[in-house]
Amino acid sequence: MKLVLASNNAGKLAELQDLFAPLGVQLVRQAELGIPEAPEPHRTFIENALAKARHAARISGLPALADDAGLCVEAFGGLPGVDTAHYATQHGLPKGDDHNVTALLAQMRGVSDRRAALVSTLVALRHADDPEPLVATGRAPGLITEQRMGEHGFGFDPVMFIPALGKTFAQLDPAVKNQHSHRGQAARAMLALMRERWFAPAI
Repeated sequence: MKLVLASNNAGKLAELQDLFAPLGVQLVRQAELGIPEAPEPHRTFIENALAKARHAARISGLPALADDAGLCVEAFGGLPGVDTAHYATQHGLPKGDDHNVTALLAQMRGVSDRRAALVSTLVALRHADDPEPLVATGRAPGLITEQRMGEHGFGFDPVMFIPALGKTFAQLDPAVKNQHSHRGQAARAMLALMRERWFAPAI
């Protein structure tokens, strides 16, 4: 089965392709099909994920999978949230993962409450007008470090310390990260939903 991934993020594609391999699902980035990015005007992850999935499904004619994810920092009232991808630009830096981390570390300087969570919401649609979207969420709580640690991953992985593991996500082997990450949790929940709803044998 071919699914269009409503994202152009290569890191997301690689992680999700590994996670969805057991179903034999092939993910294709929307850019490979000439699909432009959808507007993301909403203030919640689920609304943006649904909008992105509908956009990709409508243009491609294929089933679609969208992920809207972000960092929610306790000291900032849950922000940057849905604005995570553009966090750096809100602080005078160019858009990009490394600049996002630089901006976050600067904003967190002197902040004692380091609690944060990486949150992922996955939405899957059989077609653009699917009245019953599949929705799965994942949440990985942790602490923001005071400096980058580790070489793996992407996004905020170098500064997201997971106390239960004693490491940041960027210090973990990718397979271990997928066991604990917000996206890994959401993807496993989505796999279970797909097996139950989309791939169940006909009675």
